[in-house]
Amino acid sequence: MKHYTKFMFPIRDHNPSLRFPYITYALIIINTLIFLSYWGILGDPNKINPLFQNWALVPESISEGRSYLGLLTSIFFHGSFMHLLGNMLFLHIYGDNLEDKMGHFWFLVFYLLAGIFANLTQFAADPYSNIPVIGASGAVAAVMGGYLLLFPKARIDILFIFVIIFKIIPIRAWVVLGIWFTLQLYNGLAVPGSVSGVAYWAHIGGFIFGVIATFSTWKKLGGEKFWSKNHGAPDHKEASYSFNKTNIPKVRR
Repeated sequence: MKHYTKFMFPIRDHNPSLRFPYITYALIIINTLIFLSYWGILGDPNKINPLFQNWALVPESISEGRSYLGLLTSIFFHGSFMHLLGNMLFLHIYGDNLEDKMGHFWFLVFYLLAGIFANLTQFAADPYSNIPVIGASGAVAAVMGGYLLLFPKARIDILFIFVIIFKIIPIRAWVVLGIWFTLQLYNGLAVPGSVSGVAYWAHIGGFIFGVIATFSTWKKLGGEKFWSKNHGAPDHKEASYSFNKTNIPKVRR
C-alpha cells in the first residue's frame, strides 16, 4: 500500500462498531509481536533471508511442490515497521465494522481465507518468482472490499499531506476504496511485482475476494433494503470528532 500512503491515508472512519472487536485487535497484536520477534535481525541478510524463505510465500516453492505453508503464514510477517503500521492501521479502521456484522468467529475465518486467496492470486500472476512475498495486505484488502459492500457511503477521514500542509477531510468510503483499488489494478498491470517490490495482485485478489465473501452477510442484513434504509451509510449513529484550534499564531503579511 505504499503508493497510496505517500500522498494521503485514512486515519479513522465515522462508523463505530457496536461490539468489541476481539479478533481485529488480536490480529493486530499477533502481527506486531511476530514482527518484534525478528525486528533485530532485519538488517542481517544471512539471518532474515532464511526466515522469510521458510515462512513467506515463495511462488517458485509452490510451483515445484516443495512448500505450501507460506500461503497462510506469510500474512503474519512484514518487511519493515512502516509496512506493519500501514497494514495494521487499515485493519483497525475497517476490520471492527466487518467483525461487528459477521461475528467474531466468521470474521476470523474470512480473514484467513482471504489471505490465502490473495496469495494464490499473487502466485498465479508470477508462479516461478523466487522472491518471498510477505505482509497482511491481501487479507486487509479483503476487509476493505467487504467494508465497501456493506458501507459504501460511510465517511472516512483522510489525512492529506502536501509539503507542509496537513488537512483532514471526510470522504465517502466508495470514493476512498474505489481510488485505492483502481491504483492497485493500474500498478498491477503496469509494473511487474519483481520490479516494484509490492504484491499488487495479492491486493487485487484480496479485495475481490472480500466483496464476494461478504455478499452473504450483506444479503442476511437485507441486501438492497439494508442499503436503501440508510442510503449506503452505517445503520447506526455516526461518530463525530471535534477539532481544537491551534495555538500557533498566524503570520500576517
